[in-house]
Amino acid sequence: MNFDQMSTKIAEGNGFIAALDQSGGSTPKALRGYGVEEIEYNGEEEMFAKIHEMRSRIISSPSFSGDKVVGAILFERTMDGEVGGKPTPQALIAKGVVPFIKIDKGLEDEANGVQMMKPMPTLNELLTRAKGLGVFGTKERSVIHSADAQGIADIVAQQFEVGRQVISHGMMPMLEPEYSITADDRAEGEKLLKSEILTQLDRLPEGEQIMLKLSIPVEANAYKELVDHPKVLKVVALSGGFSRDEACEHLSRNEGMIASFSRALLEELRAQMDDSEFDAALASAIDDIHCASIT
Repeated sequence: MNFDQMSTKIAEGNGFIAALDQSGGSTPKALRGYGVEEIEYNGEEEMFAKIHEMRSRIISSPSFSGDKVVGAILFERTMDGEVGGKPTPQALIAKGVVPFIKIDKGLEDEANGVQMMKPMPTLNELLTRAKGLGVFGTKERSVIHSADAQGIADIVAQQFEVGRQVISHGMMPMLEPEYSITADDRAEGEKLLKSEILTQLDRLPEGEQIMLKLSIPVEANAYKELVDHPKVLKVVALSGGFSRDEACEHLSRNEGMIASFSRALLEELRAQMDDSEFDAALASAIDDIHCASIT
C-alpha cells in the first residue's frame, strides 16, 4: 500500500485501529494483564522483549488482518523490531493493516486542568526514520482532566503544532487530546474541546488533513461535526479505561467513529494460552470491536 491507498483504507473505516503502543511506563501493567509478572524478566531490555513477543503474536495471528483491523499504532521499539522476519511496519502492510507510530514522550505535570506533551527534540529524526519504514501516520497523546478553557485551548494548540510538523514529513498526524473519563465535568469540557478543534481546523491549509483520537463522548454523536469535517480523515475512539463491552456499547452510539482500543482489545489475551486459544480469544475481541466500529 502506498500513502494514498492507506489514506483511503482509513477513510473508508471498515474496521478499527489496534493500539499496540504501550510505552515504558505502561508496559509492566500491560504485561501483567497478559499474564507475565515482573519476576519473569530482568531490566528494561527483557521487559521490552516480552512485550514485543506479545505484539508479534497478535500481529502474526490469523485473526489479525486488514479485513477488520484497518490500522495499528506501534511503540517506537516495536516499529524498529521485526515480525516474522520482516520490519514490523512491513509485516502489518503485508496483512493489509496501516501502520502508525506513537511519537509523544510522555506528559508534563498537570496545569490548568491538563497535562501537555513533553518536548520532543528528536521528533524530526523519528519521523524521517518512520517514513522510511513505510509508516503512514503518528499518534500523540495529551490529557484533559477538567473543563478549564485556557488549558483546553493550550492542549489543542500544542496538538496541532505537532500535527503540522508531522504533515511536513508527508505523514498523517493522529491528534489525541484525551479527556479523562473520570472527570465530573466531561460533558461541558467536550464542548470546549470540540470548539477549539474546529478553530484550529479552520487554520489548517486547504488540502491538509489530520486524524483525531478522542475519548468516547458523554453525549452520543457530540463529535459528529468533526467526523464530517473535510479536514479530518477519521475520528477514532480510545477505550479510556472502559471494559471492552462498555467501550463497544458507548462507541456504537456514535456514528462515523471507529475504535482505537488497547486494553479493551487485549483484556482476555494471556501468554499461557496455546495458539488455538489465543487466536480464538483475539478473534472474539476483534469481532466485537469491529462490529461496534461499523454500526
